[in-house]
Amino acid sequence: MDDALLYQFELRNSPLTCGTSLPRIHRSSVVRLLGFPAPLSAAFLYPRWVTAIDWLLDSDPAVRWQVLRDVTGAPAGEVAAERSRVAREGWGARLLDLQEPDGMWAGGTYFPVPNPDGGREDRQPWTATAFSLQLLHHFGADPADERVRAAVAKVAGNARWEADGLPFFAGEVEPCINGMTVVLGVYFGYVEEAGGVVDRLLGDRLADGGWNCWREFGSTVSSFASTLDVLEGLLAYERATGGSAEITAARQEAEQYLLDRRLFRRKSTGEPAADAFLEFSFPPRWHYDVLRALDYFRQAGEPDPRMHDALDVVAAKRRPDGTWPLENTHPGAVHFELEDGDGRPSRWNTLRALRVLGWAGRPAV
Repeated sequence: MDDALLYQFELRNSPLTCGTSLPRIHRSSVVRLLGFPAPLSAAFLYPRWVTAIDWLLDSDPAVRWQVLRDVTGAPAGEVAAERSRVAREGWGARLLDLQEPDGMWAGGTYFPVPNPDGGREDRQPWTATAFSLQLLHHFGADPADERVRAAVAKVAGNARWEADGLPFFAGEVEPCINGMTVVLGVYFGYVEEAGGVVDRLLGDRLADGGWNCWREFGSTVSSFASTLDVLEGLLAYERATGGSAEITAARQEAEQYLLDRRLFRRKSTGEPAADAFLEFSFPPRWHYDVLRALDYFRQAGEPDPRMHDALDVVAAKRRPDGTWPLENTHPGAVHFELEDGDGRPSRWNTLRALRVLGWAGRPAV
């Protein structure tokens, strides 16, 4: 390849040629070659021959370490070294910097104080403490890192749920919130507290095997989203403690609830239960989509034939440049943006899609 072709640059949303054996080049190198100051905005430039994997690696440590672990199969030491940067630079450090002295983010546990969206149900703010910890979990911030451990200890000591005033890791009243709380409790080392929340979740199961956050208001049929929220918590708790026969049975029955519906279809008609289930957001928050569901099952065990339709949905969304788009961003106040907006290539969705398809034995190209 001659230099004229090698240094032919296009905008980032141009196709990224996949499958090349050329060496990796980072955005900073491209910027220096072009004589622009770094970093550039969302319109930064890439060479035509940069691969989608290279594009993922030229990112925040929160993305990079997971790509190294789940996609490229890098040595454990390299993965650990990259992960150690999450709390010290980039998004992880920025989020930790926003924690208030009392341990809260935005003054509240589930809702910020004051609430900039005025309590509108269609615009849940995402800046309060629960969703900030959830972001640290998505980033994979090392719970053993001194800065992370100190931040979470402040939450444990000071945060109280708005619904009933219980301490953060003691959980709340809604199963969907409690599922998230168990995930966070296990991840950040509050396993004993998570056990009490698991007991509550087991008592909240519905007759069809799943959960619904509106149970206290009379709902008798499970929902996709609430069931997945709880499943994530039960799996995390089982892996941390060994679980129990009751927990395993509840988790497996709830998995069947989703699998019997092919992860997104109505059991009665076979039609998609909601258009949003087929659109991939990040962060998903408490919302449901098939990519989030498949990422759960990837962690839980082996692929099941009833996942084929959902895997087809994921595979079909791959763009010619080897990336997956961001879709259906859930509105509400955020600390800072992680992506360039709906319809644009998404590093998070690309990472998750690649590891799901790899787990299912499906080629990414």
